Amino acid sequence: MGHAPPLLLLCVSVSFLGGLTFGYELTVISGALLPLQLDFGLSCLEQELLVGSLLLGALLASMVGGFLIDRYGRKKTILGSNLVLLAGSLNLGLAGSLAWLILGRSVAGFAISLSSMACCIYVSELVEAQRRGVLVSLYEAGITVGILLSYAVNYTLAGHPWGWRQMFGWAAAPALLQSLSLLFLPADADEAAAHKDLIPLQGGEVSKLDLTVPRYSFLDLFRARDNMRSRTTVGLGLVLFQQLTGQPNLLCYASTIFHSVGFQGDSSAVLASVGLGTVKVVATLIAMGLVDRAGRRALLLAGCALMALSVSGIGLVSFAISMDSGPSCLTMPNSTRLPGLPGDSALPSGISPSPLPTPSKNHGEKVSSISGQSKPHSAVWASTGPPFWALGTVAPTRPAGEHVLLHWTALLCMMIFVSAFSFGFGPVTWLVLSEIYPMKIRGRAFAFCNSFNWTANLFISLSFLDLIGQSSKGDTPKEHFKFSRIVDSLLPPLQKRRGTIGLSWTFLLYGLTAILGVGFIYLFVPETKGQSLAEIDQQFQRRRTY
Repeated sequence: MGHAPPLLLLCVSVSFLGGLTFGYELTVISGALLPLQLDFGLSCLEQELLVGSLLLGALLASMVGGFLIDRYGRKKTILGSNLVLLAGSLNLGLAGSLAWLILGRSVAGFAISLSSMACCIYVSELVEAQRRGVLVSLYEAGITVGILLSYAVNYTLAGHPWGWRQMFGWAAAPALLQSLSLLFLPADADEAAAHKDLIPLQGGEVSKLDLTVPRYSFLDLFRARDNMRSRTTVGLGLVLFQQLTGQPNLLCYASTIFHSVGFQGDSSAVLASVGLGTVKVVATLIAMGLVDRAGRRALLLAGCALMALSVSGIGLVSFAISMDSGPSCLTMPNSTRLPGLPGDSALPSGISPSPLPTPSKNHGEKVSSISGQSKPHSAVWASTGPPFWALGTVAPTRPAGEHVLLHWTALLCMMIFVSAFSFGFGPVTWLVLSEIYPMKIRGRAFAFCNSFNWTANLFISLSFLDLIGQSSKGDTPKEHFKFSRIVDSLLPPLQKRRGTIGLSWTFLLYGLTAILGVGFIYLFVPETKGQSLAEIDQQFQRRRTY
């Protein structure tokens, strides 16, 4: 028994370092984008391709990753994804052209998406039921720390020559440490059974390893066999409601709300990133403490209900006050977030170097490269846009006296929304997905749901500016440069059939979706706390098929 704590610490490190790598890789582009823009003379479209290329790799991983996880095992998949990440980081660090940068970002996106799925499943299968919730939720905490670490690294390297190469390179450090931890852990539940005196294992599934284990095809996910269709309904419902509540886009207006309550300039930037980051960390820690006590279902219900109230509150407040935000990729590049992934951070981030040279009015025109006399300043800048655009936020004028209370109300609602997501959908969605499917199809099922998560994220992100684009009362952003322009060029007929409802109604629509999410969770999502994976499997088999 004396060896149990070290092995448990290794399990902790695998989960935490996996999340840290994920969070760092997602947001490191925030500090690297402007130096890349200046070094390579990137146009707005090229910036968007570079930022969005990580999504392409991640989407590919969600399509094929499940088969890799089920065929080669969780541990080997994590180790393999870390090797792929090292290759991507090396490619980014040595890249001499946009094509190599896009390739490196795509490879990195594939690696972190594959690792995130395998890591959640691996940890959930390895540890006992009483610790499973905490250790899988620790992945979410690692993502938050990774994001904050990327802030620090970007800030430190912002003024260094070729600092962006080092920013990308540091992503390899936590991946290497995670790989080192994995070398001392069992490969899977089969091997772990031999170490039951060294590590507290989950019980039911391991005890059945010598029995005949049913095998499943991918199509079984949609059949009544063992109630698999019900499990797929639960998995897809959680990932879709996680995205359709609008959390990828709400923080587009975080900096604006901070400005509106009187925090101007750099102080607003620090509060938007560090302040919301702190709220995120605290809420995630609360979730870790409650997930195995209060249970998954309770956290999901409470979090989704609070999200509905808070986002509706922002919508109602925005009827009375103006919360303009002027997106422009030429004003300043923002961070990239890919919310709704395993342990989505839902945090703003960014580093602001010095102002760019005055751009042409043609958004497709390249930005002139600046000679060595101009260097980025190491100042923190708040960039809180949606994941696939480079947005710059324009501070509104100071509010009139009668609107001060409403501005503070909007800020409070923003804090509540971040907290609610961070102890509800953020960590619990991926915990439930790692629990509800049988072992032999768990990897493919997890990846299938994850692919819908990415697709819904893309849909919500690309539709946001169109929804708010033609409204009155100051809801309209002043410029419409968006990643969906790439889609527009491929699907021109769709450009003629767009409806807009304005910022206020968009937030209220997200609130209504969250209310529907509460109903879905109440009706379809079972409680799984304190149960072994085998017991959860039996619970689903006994449930009525729908």
